Amino acid sequence: MKVLFTHSYFLNFDSKQLLAASPYPPLGTIYAASYLRSHGYDVYLHDIQFATSPDEIIKSFEEIKPDLFVIYDDGFNYLTKMCLTNMREAAFRMQQLAHSYNCKVIVSSSDSTDHAMDYLKNGADFIIRGEAEQTLLELTNVISGKNSIDYKLIDGISFLNNNELIITNARAVLKDLDQLPLPAWDLIEIEPYRKMWMDKHGYFSINMVSTRGCPYKCNWCAKPIYGNRYNTHSAEKVVEQIVQLQKKFKFTHIWFADDIFGLKPGWLKAFAEEIKKNKVQIKYKIQSRADLLLEEDNISYLAKSGCDMVWMGAESGSQKILDAMDKGTKVEQIAEATKKLKKFGIKTAFFLQFGYPGETIEDIKLTIDMVNKLLPYDIGISVSYPLPGTKFYESVKEELKSKSNWSDSDDLALMFKNAYKPEFYRQLHRLIHKSYRKNQSLNMLSSLLKGRFDEVNFKRVLAYPYYHFGAIKEKNKLKSIEKDVARSL
Repeated sequence: MKVLFTHSYFLNFDSKQLLAASPYPPLGTIYAASYLRSHGYDVYLHDIQFATSPDEIIKSFEEIKPDLFVIYDDGFNYLTKMCLTNMREAAFRMQQLAHSYNCKVIVSSSDSTDHAMDYLKNGADFIIRGEAEQTLLELTNVISGKNSIDYKLIDGISFLNNNELIITNARAVLKDLDQLPLPAWDLIEIEPYRKMWMDKHGYFSINMVSTRGCPYKCNWCAKPIYGNRYNTHSAEKVVEQIVQLQKKFKFTHIWFADDIFGLKPGWLKAFAEEIKKNKVQIKYKIQSRADLLLEEDNISYLAKSGCDMVWMGAESGSQKILDAMDKGTKVEQIAEATKKLKKFGIKTAFFLQFGYPGETIEDIKLTIDMVNKLLPYDIGISVSYPLPGTKFYESVKEELKSKSNWSDSDDLALMFKNAYKPEFYRQLHRLIHKSYRKNQSLNMLSSLLKGRFDEVNFKRVLAYPYYHFGAIKEKNKLKSIEKDVARSL
């Protein structure tokens, strides 16, 4: 039985990410392909990352003639969790094409979990909910005829039976991640990734994970794939994989796509020791939380093992908003963690979120002040985005009438009623970026004057006039949208 895998993230359908030019292979997809292959199936991959149309999948249908078509999104890629409508429509088209080639269609993604009926009515035969490798194998065994059981007895799937939506029991998540075979990296055509990275950034980065899941309960964060459980690969297995992949792909940087990196007590120390023992030379970036970074000697072990940047879920400079989000962190911890990371030579980047219900202009000012005071190396700004399965979604779902998902990651539509107009938040995003870069340029100028030369810093200093006048321009635009509010910023 031939099984053709793909995913539904098209880089060319997301202009913001295309401009960023930082593509990563569909890691979750090749984990699933490897798992199915280890149980005797012939697996193939059509990676549509760089495709310009879903119709490009036709070539694989005609050449491979698969029996089963699996759209398996990379659940480690946060962009897939946003359920972008551009990608949903492309998935529907691929499902329909698969049926024209007599393929059964299985879909595993955050979006199909949240909108199962839409996918099933547009060509999917089965939706897999939650962590999918084991479910995919059990389902494929029945479709192929290896096993003969009622589909209703397979945990973790949704399907239609006489136009009735059947939702089976949830499947338990894997606890021992080391039992999984290594991802099927041999299915990836790596050169397009390498070329885009080298052309844009001058180095090559690939993605890995050391964990699955997140135990924290921020009330806006959806977890349709791995839930609130948190399970880890051993530090030994992770470093073993780094060694193997470095020999194969010659990369110098890793993006650890874990929701939370190094949460398990003692794991970061063990990881640093394995890196040293195996004489691995690597830089990497991670996602983490302010409170976790301050535990034990976590930042020290990150520095020793090659961590170059930490993306911190700062979210807001207002404690009122952090508490409303059930974030579980303190503004003071954000400041302390940032200073400590800088002390150890690790770049700090902030995820920021505006527009959460109850946020006032005073809360926005607190966030802007935090950014300009701490001056992280980078910032990523979004507006609050309601996703099914969250407390936040339930509180605003009645307002999501005309639009409930963004079209691409730069949409930034505020889809529920709030204190200010949706256009205000889009313009606020532009203003904060310009203002932050202006202040960062001034700070870097101070470093240069003290003799601390860095090519990146030098370029940013030269860009000061652009950011200075850009900030004035963006603030004037903001005033035209919300005159009284903008004057107080």
